[in-house]
Amino acid sequence: MKKIFLTLLITIFSSASFATSEVVGVKGMVCAFCAQGITKKFQALPEVEKVDVSLTDKKVTLTYKEGKSLPHDKIESLLKESGYETVFAKEGAH
Repeated sequence: MKKIFLTLLITIFSSASFATSEVVGVKGMVCAFCAQGITKKFQALPEVEKVDVSLTDKKVTLTYKEGKSLPHDKIESLLKESGYETVFAKEGAH
């Protein structure tokens, strides 16, 4: 029984994803079209696993694929190209 339990734990932890996420404040984002455009822009990047946009909070949460991230200057550049300003809020692992 212990052997099965240990095997199960090893399997769970070895397949667990420890993705890193980053929250970025976005100035100038005012509508659903803005949110949709930002989502599409970041979802197209190979480093990004998931994009969550909050119009209410004016924030974008980028969840990166395991071992991946984006430099702040690239994030800032991508948002600036779309007409927005950035405010980097916090970084952390989820």
